[in-house]
This record gives sequence, C-alpha cells and structure tokens, in this order.
Amino acid sequence: MTLPTGEQFELETTTSTGDVRATVTAVAAGLRSLTINGIDLVPGFGEDETPPSGSGIVLVPWPNRIRDGRWRHDDTTYQLAITEPARGNAIHGLLRYAEYAPVEQDRDSVTLAATIHPQMGYPFTVRTAVRYELVSDGLKVTHFLENLGGDPAPVAVGTHPFLKIGGVPTEDLVLRLDAASHIEVDDRLLPTGEVSVEGTEWDFREGRRVGDVQLDDAFGELGSVDGIVEHTLTAPDGRSVAVWADDEFAYVQVFTTESYPGESKAIAVEPMTAPADAFNSGKGVRWLDPGEQWEVSWGIRFGGFTAE
Repeated sequence: MTLPTGEQFELETTTSTGDVRATVTAVAAGLRSLTINGIDLVPGFGEDETPPSGSGIVLVPWPNRIRDGRWRHDDTTYQLAITEPARGNAIHGLLRYAEYAPVEQDRDSVTLAATIHPQMGYPFTVRTAVRYELVSDGLKVTHFLENLGGDPAPVAVGTHPFLKIGGVPTEDLVLRLDAASHIEVDDRLLPTGEVSVEGTEWDFREGRRVGDVQLDDAFGELGSVDGIVEHTLTAPDGRSVAVWADDEFAYVQVFTTESYPGESKAIAVEPMTAPADAFNSGKGVRWLDPGEQWEVSWGIRFGGFTAE
C-alpha cells in the first residue's frame, strides 16, 4: 500500500537526556513525529493518515495566504490556483502535496529535495531541499532554495509544526511569544495592518495559558538573541518545548484547534520568513537572482527533561 504521506524516514540519536526519535515524510517533507524518551513533542498522526490541519508540512514558495490567488509585479498580474476555496485564497505554497526525493540519509538526519516547476501564477523554477537533523536538544531543520531559472524568482519559507508535551494537557501549557507586534486581519484572514501588542490581548511576551486563548494569528517584530528567536510552551512542572528560528524568519503564526485527532486542543507555532499576502505587500519576500541560493534554519528544542 502506498501511504498518504509517501515514504517514511525514521531518525534516531542518543543524547545526554536520552533517545530522540523523529519520523519525516516524503510528501510535503513533513514532520510526523518527534519524541524524547518516548514522550511526544509533537502531536503525531498515523502513517495511514493525511496531516491533520497541515501538521508538520513545509510551505514554499510562500506560507499562509495570497488574496484571491492573485499578485502583481512589473505590470504583470499572476493568477495562482485557489486552494482555499472557502476564503478565495491561494494557501501554503506549491509543494504541500508534492513528494520529495531523498538525496542523503544517515541514522540521525535526512535531506529531501523537490523542484518547483513553472506553472499557473508562478512562472519560475526553484529547487528546494530540506534537511532534518536530530541534535542534542531536539531537532534542527535547514531549508535550501536555488533559482534554476533565467529570471529573478520570489520566494518565502514557512513550516507548520504542532507542539505538545506528552502526558500534559496542551490547555495547561503556557505559551510565550517573543513578538512585539500583531498582524490584524479581515474575515478572510488577510492582513489589514500591524499594531503593537503592548497593553493588548495579543501580548504573549510574559506567557499565557493555551487553554485561555483561541488563535489563528500572525505576529512580527520578533526579538532575537545572537540572531535566534524562540517561542516556548512550558508545562506546570517546568518542562518546555520551543520553536527557535534564525532571524530570516521574521514572523510567526500561531494556530489553535480542538479538531486535531486524539487531542482535546492542539497548537501550532509556525515560523515564517514572510506574512500572509507577501507577494502583494513585498514584506519578507526574497527575490533570488538566477543561480542564487538561500539557506534558512529553524528547529524544535526541549528543556527540563531528565535522562531515564
């Protein structure tokens, strides 16, 4: 039987905290599971299932939405396929259902590659690759993009990891976002402005309980230390799981749902190099010259766990 997410790549390593394991899928170069000593750090899903709510998938050459699937550059209007019919948008790029091919694999890492070929609304050729590597405190993910065409190509990168700490209700985790601005949206979840979080319900810099919020929101003006920004979920016992990213990921989307199978509540913390509708606003879009390459990294880090 061919699995809905294609070939499964099992990774493992031993750290001072214990055994770290992950499963990466060929379709969408997705993260299907991640554990430390058997404790889930992401809410996984079965190998015979499609990723619920886009769980773990890679979003290129744009994350989030493009209004009406339409964007304009140099007096040319491009029309993408409408992949979010309910809101009339193009959503989450062009590779979320594509099967990536393995180009390198070791016990603790795998690199998968897929090429975006010219198509309706995106007449560019971009080679993409994703490297997943287990490290001492979790998982490091590196994205590589290269423009194989003859014209500059617009690109942005996003990813869709859900997080959890196995055995702890996600409602009881405290979410901390190192973000100073909130992106306001209309009823189609498209941006209308960006405002300071100071003194508002969108200020998560000191942390808020997940069970007390409902989110499908983007944030900007991310703080960083030595070029790295981190957003954290912390359990009452002090254990934590965090998404970190280099400063190319200037935005983060946070999404909560009560519809994730097997979870009373689930939360995704999604690093993005550009916000919604970026091909129209230009915010965060990287234009790659012919032959130019771009590399960005993010990861999932655990803390407070002890060796078995």
